[in-house]
Amino acid sequence: MNETFALEVKNITKRFPGVLANDRVDFNLRKGEIHALLGENGAGKSTLMNVIYGLYTPDDGEIFINNQKVEIHNPHDAIHAGIGMVHQHFMLVPVFTVVENIILGSEITKRTYLDLNTASKKVKQLSHDYGLVVDPDAVVEDLPVGIQQRVEIVKALFRDAKILVLDEPTAVLTPQEVEDLFVVMRNLTERGVSIVFITHKLKEVLEIADRITVMRRGKVVGTTTPSETSEAKLAEMMVGREVLLQVEKAPAIPGDVVIKVSDLVIKDERDLVVVKDVSFDIRAGEILGVAGVQGNGQTELVETLTGLRQAESGTITINGTIMPFQNPRVMIEAGIAHIPEDRMKHGLVLPYSVADNLVLCTYYRPPFARGIERNIRSVYDNSERLIEQFDIRTPSPLVSAGTLSGGNQQKVIVARELSRENHLLIANQPTRGLDVGSIEYIHKRLIEMRDSGIAVLLVSAELDEIKSLADRIIVMYQGNIVATVDADKISRSELGLLMAGSQVANIPSLN
Repeated sequence: MNETFALEVKNITKRFPGVLANDRVDFNLRKGEIHALLGENGAGKSTLMNVIYGLYTPDDGEIFINNQKVEIHNPHDAIHAGIGMVHQHFMLVPVFTVVENIILGSEITKRTYLDLNTASKKVKQLSHDYGLVVDPDAVVEDLPVGIQQRVEIVKALFRDAKILVLDEPTAVLTPQEVEDLFVVMRNLTERGVSIVFITHKLKEVLEIADRITVMRRGKVVGTTTPSETSEAKLAEMMVGREVLLQVEKAPAIPGDVVIKVSDLVIKDERDLVVVKDVSFDIRAGEILGVAGVQGNGQTELVETLTGLRQAESGTITINGTIMPFQNPRVMIEAGIAHIPEDRMKHGLVLPYSVADNLVLCTYYRPPFARGIERNIRSVYDNSERLIEQFDIRTPSPLVSAGTLSGGNQQKVIVARELSRENHLLIANQPTRGLDVGSIEYIHKRLIEMRDSGIAVLLVSAELDEIKSLADRIIVMYQGNIVATVDADKISRSELGLLMAGSQVANIPSLN
């Protein structure tokens, strides 16, 4: 007797100009299971899920819900079939309340008026039933990222979703928020919801998934279970070769001070002080890591160091010269490269071509320009070289950056910043959304930059990344630097305690 699947797709094929995104893909999801979908950037994972959710129309193939063939032409059809999707970039209206966002498109009315009271009661009941604590009356823009994600999940459940697609759900979450999400996912499956979990993070897959399917270059290369595999085996399936999961580096040989930050005080948009008298320096040939739970001043610090924000007081000195605030061009000319936290807001001009995005910092200089005249040939040749070098999956350098997957957008930024001559690299979440092969490559490049005499400031929410790459680590908590330590003299657990505001004894400090 054939098994009844909550979701099954057969022979799904989807082509774009110059790209075969899905090549006769078969995939199934059992009732009440978490099925992880792994693959490199551009492997076809998100395309497959967008087909299932009705955002793309497949060129060939069939979709079955509970062993019944269904036709899904748009998201309305998918929702009607019981499919919900939580995208990597949340689809929420920031100025709306939680309940207003949840009912958007499925409004409950009473005598032609919105019935927010009834909707709010239903949201509270769903929150209680599935362990998703959200305040229906809270304004979305005031909520932490982890809670906004819960709103997206409740929004899908509000529409009676029995199949939930989570696309890179942990990419912007802190470690604690990830654990909270996993509790929610287990609660959902216990109540009969089936989950497709798209991610790049191998440890998370092994921890939470019941089954794992790996895609590579548009095809399914295998399905396995956590008990039958390992991080190394999964990485090899994803990339098609053995991947070095541990960073290899020689001891740092620090040189002269490249950047010195003194008594920096910074306010946020609410006029609250979020960075408090912060001082540190970074020498040529070393990586200084910044550890801390997101929201403790790291974002504002990086924005100030890169000229995107005005500080209240303090100084930033680069190679002996005090720098002005709020002037990105001056910072770029001083030799600062920047991999921003928010690639879509600060890293790319999405309507511009990939080729143009790769010269955003140097478009006015030779060989890309002669006076006011652009050298289009040189811009194009540069893009072809970097696309090959950084393995950017794009059908052409001339397509807009907004058409690329999130991981490939990140590669465009990394390629642009690492290919320039710089004295200092500020890397804020540089591997967010990247697959294991790309992470391996970027980690190697960061070490190479350090070894070539570049000073590197690394801000990351990934403790393993900070521990493996940094030579020294500063820990930020509530806008203060609470510790400065050698990376090899502190454990992961001690680092986590410092990030949470605990005082840890017997840590050799370099303050």
